[in-house]
Amino acid sequence: MRLIAHRGFAAVNPENTRRAVREAAAVADAIEVDVRRCATGELVVIHDETVDRVTDGSGPVADHTLAELRALDVLGTGEGVPTLSAVLAAIPDAVGVVAELKADGTETAVDRLSRPGAAVSSFSPALLSACRNRDPSVPRALLVDDDPAAVETADDLGCARLQPSLDRCDGRLVERAHAAGLEVDVWTVERPAAVEPLARWGVDGVIADRPDVRPA
Repeated sequence: MRLIAHRGFAAVNPENTRRAVREAAAVADAIEVDVRRCATGELVVIHDETVDRVTDGSGPVADHTLAELRALDVLGTGEGVPTLSAVLAAIPDAVGVVAELKADGTETAVDRLSRPGAAVSSFSPALLSACRNRDPSVPRALLVDDDPAAVETADDLGCARLQPSLDRCDGRLVERAHAAGLEVDVWTVERPAAVEPLARWGVDGVIADRPDVRPA
């Protein structure tokens, strides 16, 4: 079962920073980061629509220039909001990357994800379709919470993975996904006990906030 560091293990590291991905790379099989576009067009790594929660600034990410985002302090690290390119450069080639696309226009992230073990993910079928049209060689993952047609949607999009929420995942969903040729990564896992049933069901990966959740 692969261990995917959610935002670089957000429970123990300052999420979506270069520091976080460097720390997570020592443990994780892959690292998940969130991608948005800023006012000057660059792809940047930050989860929320605004900078308020994780920086000393305020306002929408999309209204900030790259220079303004770099000047902010993310979670007291002294680091600004990083570009996707900077985060990818901080992750060793042997460690996979999952870039979660959060907003329209971020499908251009596939241009930077030709490395082995890289994939894009999104809740948006339209964004995943745009990624397929731009570069079908980059694997895609459909993120879902409560969607009875999730397997069919992921299959129609040509996805390689289905990524259901922990609360909505069960053995039947995993079985259906595997029958459709989809691997299954479950989010967001915070306790080792939550992994035990996932392992029984044959889940392929866990997207975790902590590094200590994977069973021996």
